[in-house]
Amino acid sequence: MSTYALSDSWVMTRRELAHWARQPVQVLFGLVFPVMLLLMFSYLIGGGRGVEGDYVDFLVPGMFALTMAFGLEGTMLAVTQDLNKGVIDRFRSMPMANGAVLVGRSVADMLQSALGLLVLMGVGYALGWRAHGTLGAFLGAVGLLLLLRFAMLWIGILLAMVAGKPEMVQAVQILVWPVGFLSNAIAAPESMPDWLATFVAWNPLSQTATAVRDLFGSPGAEPGHVWAAVAWPLALLAVFFPLAVRRFAALSK
Repeated sequence: MSTYALSDSWVMTRRELAHWARQPVQVLFGLVFPVMLLLMFSYLIGGGRGVEGDYVDFLVPGMFALTMAFGLEGTMLAVTQDLNKGVIDRFRSMPMANGAVLVGRSVADMLQSALGLLVLMGVGYALGWRAHGTLGAFLGAVGLLLLLRFAMLWIGILLAMVAGKPEMVQAVQILVWPVGFLSNAIAAPESMPDWLATFVAWNPLSQTATAVRDLFGSPGAEPGHVWAAVAWPLALLAVFFPLAVRRFAALSK
């Protein structure tokens, strides 16, 4: 990406960050919702079907991965609202790099996701979860989680442009939920029917959850999944990033 494109993307990122000050409730909800899910599964639903050892050690890394797949509504709504208010058309009329608006939106989302992950780690620590691996392994796990988020984000951006209107975001967002809940984030595949366990095992979110459990040193973790946790998001990005940029470029045609 050229210096010109990076500069335009940073300007768009600053625009999105400025919205945080004007919409603090939305930002706060984005931070609180994953915490509510973690507490709900830990205290109300938690039983750890098929999980050996302490369920918290299994659940908390899984919730980190699950959170990376959820919470796309804010970005999707922002994209559709800009489209319907004509903001995108005004930006496209300026001498600006193609896709800078989308990159700026994605960077702002990644910053919020990193903040949300930090908050969730604090809550997990309060519940008794601990990372037992090395500092390098810890940073590698965080990197895998954010890589998954980045890939899911561009899927959300493309779906938002396909939806076109804010009121359609709710319906389109439902498509993401099976990816999250049909995974090993909250239950072990061994407790599931064979046909479902096979799907769950190959779910990109499951690969990330399994890999970060290993890197965090969680008891009973399965080694050898880091490569898949890298390959899946990169494959998704290779498909959905160019599709989103192409869709954006074709909006005014």
